[in-house]
Amino acid sequence: MKSVGAALAVVALVVGVAMLAYARWTRDVDRADEALAAGRLEEALADYKAATERFDRTPAARQMFAAEYDHTVANHLWVLYRLKRYDDAIELAERAPASAQPHFWSGCALFEKAVVEQKPDARVAWLSRAEEEFRKAIEATPDDWDTKYDFELTSRLAAELRKQPKTPPRQLMQLLRPPSPTGKPSKPVG
Repeated sequence: MKSVGAALAVVALVVGVAMLAYARWTRDVDRADEALAAGRLEEALADYKAATERFDRTPAARQMFAAEYDHTVANHLWVLYRLKRYDDAIELAERAPASAQPHFWSGCALFEKAVVEQKPDARVAWLSRAEEEFRKAIEATPDDWDTKYDFELTSRLAAELRKQPKTPPRQLMQLLRPPSPTGKPSKPVG
């Protein structure tokens, strides 16, 4: 009877230590989630970055806590995009797990880079990359209507921009408007 009690005590100790280790391991994620919920994006970014780096340094933990890692990277991508750190979002998306929707966030960041690019060739290149990322995002989540919309918008804009590459950045969205029969804009522009 004593050996059963001792074995249960050891199991309880091991479980307790494991729970403490998990809580300590994910503390950056918890702080980041709280900061994100409170709208403190810079603070959330710092904590998500710390948590992502911790997971990246320890592949075994990344596998053991896969759901937590995916959640961390997905939110990290979202915050980078919201803070308009598009290059960082694209870089993180390249090594992010598929469940963090990296192609969607990379496509969004590439699209944003395209619409402000001044050089026509570079603008078409950014938009083409965004189109490809959105295509991959649709393959990963075929039922996501937001992704389908973004892919369609990007594809149509890229096709029109290939026809008229010298269109200034401020007039890109006008390429998507169908021409009126009179040749004049159907709505006031500007």
